[in-house]
Amino acid sequence: MSTVNESAGGQSAGTVQLDGRVVVVGGGLATARIVSTLRRKKFTGAIDIVTAEEHLPYDRPPLSKDVLSGVKDSTTLPFDPAKLAVTVHTGRVATGADTQARVLRTDRGDLPFDGLVIATGADPIRLPGEGEQLTLRTIDDALALRDRLMPGARVVIIGASWIGAEVATAAMSHGCEVTCLEYSEAPLSNALGVDVADRLLPWWSGVDLRCSTSVREVGGEGVVLTDGTVVPADVVVTGIGVRPAIGWLDGSGLTIDHGVLTDEYCRTDVPGVVALGDVAQRWSPRTNQHAAVEHWDDAGGAATTAALALIGEAPAFDPVPYFWSDQFGHKIQYVGKHGPDDTVAITTSDDGDLDTARWTAPDGTLSAWLGVDRPRDVIAARTAVGTSAAEFVSAHA
Repeated sequence: MSTVNESAGGQSAGTVQLDGRVVVVGGGLATARIVSTLRRKKFTGAIDIVTAEEHLPYDRPPLSKDVLSGVKDSTTLPFDPAKLAVTVHTGRVATGADTQARVLRTDRGDLPFDGLVIATGADPIRLPGEGEQLTLRTIDDALALRDRLMPGARVVIIGASWIGAEVATAAMSHGCEVTCLEYSEAPLSNALGVDVADRLLPWWSGVDLRCSTSVREVGGEGVVLTDGTVVPADVVVTGIGVRPAIGWLDGSGLTIDHGVLTDEYCRTDVPGVVALGDVAQRWSPRTNQHAAVEHWDDAGGAATTAALALIGEAPAFDPVPYFWSDQFGHKIQYVGKHGPDDTVAITTSDDGDLDTARWTAPDGTLSAWLGVDRPRDVIAARTAVGTSAAEFVSAHA
């Protein structure tokens, strides 16, 4: 059972009055949707948004796709602060939270709150070294990187991750010479397992992909490997993961363990304080554990629950995880979450390319499904997760 806010269901002890004051920290999809939900649910009180960026809330998935490719220059969400009667504090950094005094600390002074929404997302992990390394997390990151993707530019990507593959796709489309350095033995092998990851290798044919390669640092001339070899680079992009942006919450009184712990209603252990998106580890009754789900679909969906948790009873939010990635001309879609003891079955197309992967848990249930260019099958797969894998196979043979 959840260790946070054990009293699932109604939450009268933590309810914010409809004319109270809510402060939202963050500037992404979760922020936009939670504010809209509050207004739709007749919350008439003051709402303040505090975001370190100089932008109104915007969408992040297109950054590595439409923005890097040049299709879009902005991914701002439909969000009208005046219409929503919201005060947006752009370029303002949250530095702490006193949950007993109900005050948010910022670099421009304190903001009192009745309800606090923590939606600060995650920060990209960076490698040691004095050389320039770009990451891709914000719209400013995307535009800066796009300006560097010139024909013939030597682009070295550290990490054949989801983001690494999408950056490689964009860089190749701009005519760059792309090298990717991956610590594991195949792209995405940590996420998908070697059996599935090996099937993705042909997609990387236009990239100098170097697997089982360890990086020491980013130097002035390029990337320095652990054996001292320097891989020359004009542009270095680091895509080796993210960490929840929780440093500012030290001393806040919130329970934190690789993210802010919440129950299935996005409630923390402090009444009137909710957390969602990449910064949170939400309790899942379905899997009986806390988990971070670092995907757009989850952050957007949790917003309704988080808003209702502030002002009244909320529906539990515990969906089957889903995410997608567009890379090398293909769309990968993944639902569920497989474990280390699950078995995987792979199907291929007539050309021998990866078509689907299906993971079965030891108890015989479908734990996860992956499809390549099969968008019509996603809903059925998502519905089937947790049910008999054999019945799913029989129905979709």
